Amino acid sequence: QVHLVESGGAAVQAGGSLRLSCTASGDAFGGHCMGWFRQAPGKEREEVAFIDSSGNTRYVDSVKGRFTISEDTAKKTLYLQMNNLKPEDTARYYCAAADAPFRCATVTYKFWGRGTQVTVSS
Repeated sequence: QVHLVESGGAAVQAGGSLRLSCTASGDAFGGHCMGWFRQAPGKEREEVAFIDSSGNTRYVDSVKGRFTISEDTAKKTLYLQMNNLKPEDTARYYCAAADAPFRCATVTYKFWGRGTQVTVSS
């Protein structure tokens, strides 16, 4: 069992930056796919970024070059550095963990946090 808690969400102006954190407790952290997802009001949840057990990363096109996913296995923490934020980035951001180590875009994410709200004003 993995328990995930996100933090770092806030209200910022366009062009600003935020760093989201996701702290894990419970079973081993690392060696699994970890991902950030987001959901805006009235929209479906979408993937934002993934990191696999080798540290390879993948991003949705809309955040490439602006967001960076990383993890600190010693601290059992997943991060999402978000730069040059845009109003369309406004959403609730969730971190999630899968049982699989690779193919992070296709695996099932079994464990989810409750999310942290990011609001970007123009």
